Amino acid sequence: MTWTNQYKNKIVTAEEAVQVVKSGDRVFLTGNCSVPQKILSALVNRSKELENVEIAQALSVGPAKYVSPEMQGHFRVNTMFISKNIRKAVQEGRGDYTPVLLSEFPLLFKNGHLPIDVAMVHLSPPDEHGFCSFGVEVGLTKSPAESAKVIIAEVNDQMPRTLGDSFIHVNRLNYIVPVDYQLPEYKMAASNNLEVIDKIAGHIAELIPDGATMQMGIGAIPDAVLKYLFDKKDLGIHTELFSDGVIDLVEAGVLTSAKKTLHQGKIIAGFIIGSRTLYNWVHDNPLIELHRTEYVNDPFVIAQNDRMVAINSAIEIDLTGQVCADSIGPKLYSGVGGQMDFVYGASRSKGGVPIIAMPSTAKTFSRIVPMLKTGAGVVTSRNHIHFVVTEYGVVDLYGKSIRQRTKGLINIAHPKFRDELTYKAKELHYI
Repeated sequence: MTWTNQYKNKIVTAEEAVQVVKSGDRVFLTGNCSVPQKILSALVNRSKELENVEIAQALSVGPAKYVSPEMQGHFRVNTMFISKNIRKAVQEGRGDYTPVLLSEFPLLFKNGHLPIDVAMVHLSPPDEHGFCSFGVEVGLTKSPAESAKVIIAEVNDQMPRTLGDSFIHVNRLNYIVPVDYQLPEYKMAASNNLEVIDKIAGHIAELIPDGATMQMGIGAIPDAVLKYLFDKKDLGIHTELFSDGVIDLVEAGVLTSAKKTLHQGKIIAGFIIGSRTLYNWVHDNPLIELHRTEYVNDPFVIAQNDRMVAINSAIEIDLTGQVCADSIGPKLYSGVGGQMDFVYGASRSKGGVPIIAMPSTAKTFSRIVPMLKTGAGVVTSRNHIHFVVTEYGVVDLYGKSIRQRTKGLINIAHPKFRDELTYKAKELHYI
């Protein structure tokens, strides 16, 4: 049987496809801007027929009716990164959070720690050989999907075809639901204080050498950095994700990837979030390669890029250099993501620059604190920290004593908190 006949024989409606899900199953949900909306909606509509179905995911964009209070007993999310749409459910105890490095997220499924009964994925139409692309979300999806007993695929005429390790043949799919709708667009987090963000971005840009390979996390700061890089030469990208900001740098001849020591000439990522313009730009673009996250985020792969620059953010940092980035005290807020993968990978890179960047304050509070809040999670340890950037400057903590770190961090704290921080530091015998 030809692949085209196989494809036709597997076509069903979304409602028919989700009948395969049984009570007690673990369902993997493709995330980010690639959530398969039609089959997810059909599954939610079956909620009263099902009990104790676990929905395993990372960050997802869009409505999440499966975590609403009335879904208790029917669906329970188990997320490895707490996105905005499920945060309330997790914080109220109606959903679960499993901490894990982003580099190891796919391995939980691939290696059998969390066996998958059904994977719900979102693909591009097949090429002439019968291969569909995972499109804008490859890194966190391909390995879990391949490990599932059953794969339900939405095949969307508007999903871009991305290159790299991004393909799956139609003979691997069990059910195919053809769809034709626009992918959701994602805007990087807006800031109420653009002046502060711009100052931070300017400081970071000064740390980025010509020929650097960059990782950018999610948020306003990494995105803002890009506009300060137009005077740089031969920059490259190796990152878990990227957004629209890279397009202008490529078209300006700044982002060439020509000096990369790994995947020279290619932008390497796990997934893409952004606008329709970005989705059109990446379609069948040989400059872009998407790969599995267990590869992209592997610190020992990252370290092979000389001059690797990692840019990540924090909720708070204590005077010893411990970075909290996933919780506000004991209240779970986001997740580890790729921060530790890239901080460590960049630190092992020849000429690497691992950066933690944040505004000096949050509302009326200092983000640089004597001690982390009770219950706060340490994402980057004091042993891994290197550069810290606020709007007041840059400090390199690596190889520095607690006394030196304390003085350096106080110098880049907001001026109105420096006396208080100094007083507390003396109480703690840090200075």
